[in-house]
This record gives sequence, structure tokens and C-alpha cells, in this order.
Amino acid sequence: RAKEIKTKLGTLLQKPDSAIDFIIPYPEKPEKPPKAQKPSPEEALQWRDSLEKLLQNPYGLASFCSFLRSEFSEENAEFWVACEDYKKTKSPVKMAEKAKKIYEEFIQTEAPKEVNIDHFTKAVTMKNLVEPSPTSFDMAQKRIFALMEKDSLPRFVRSEFYQELIK
Repeated sequence: RAKEIKTKLGTLLQKPDSAIDFIIPYPEKPEKPPKAQKPSPEEALQWRDSLEKLLQNPYGLASFCSFLRSEFSEENAEFWVACEDYKKTKSPVKMAEKAKKIYEEFIQTEAPKEVNIDHFTKAVTMKNLVEPSPTSFDMAQKRIFALMEKDSLPRFVRSEFYQELIK
């Protein structure tokens, strides 16, 4: 038994044939956003003071998401976009389907892209989902918006990518 464990450990401790196997891809610069109308430097300058304007602009949203992806925190923007899409849903059946998907992807504990909201907000959101309505995610969406505005937006504005946009 001990010999078997020693053999297994020996196999694990062997140096890899190539160090390339252990390189984790990390983008030095966020990827360029998809084809959207590039804003004028003046328009991009407005984003410093308004996360709302940034998120409403397709190029701004793509740029911001790209930046967040480079920081491994894109779930907040993805949640915000999913909530905006959800609010536009008219069919109660589709609304219930989307609500379930958003809940499972972003809200429930250990969700694949769980957003950082407090227990009270999570409880209110879960209560709202008993009968899904266009406002079911409003409180959670507002909390995430405030978090992005306070935390992510200032970092984005200092990023090299944003600095290139305002030149």
C-alpha cells in the first residue's frame, strides 16, 4: 500500500515535459469590443461620470465587459444586461423562464456567476420570484449597479483601454 502511494506521488511530482502546459492565459489588454460605433473622445469622456451612459452605449458596454473580463469580474455586467433583457419580456411564460435562468446563473448560492449581494437583497429577490414581474430583480440590479459604479467604473476609467478612447 505504501509503495503504491509512493509510486503515485512520484508520478505527480515529476516535472512536466513542457512548462507551456502550466501557462494560464491572461490577457494583458482587454480584447477589443465587437464592431460597434466607436465613440468620440468627448462621448467617452462622459462615461467617467455616468455608468448609465457607459452601459447604454453598445461600444461602451462591450469595452466595460471586456475590461471586467480581464479582471475576472464580468458577472456583474452580465447580470445587469440579463436584468435589462428580462424587463423587456412581455410573455409571462418567457418571463418565468428567464427569471429562473437569471436566478440559477447569478443569484442562488454557489451559482456559476454568483453576484455579490447581501442576504436581505437575495431574500427579497427570491420572494419576488414567486410571481415573476418586470421588477423582480430591481433591488438586486440596483445593488450591482451601485457596486459597479463605486468599484469597477473608477478602475475602468484608469485603464489603458479607456485612456486610449479619450485621446
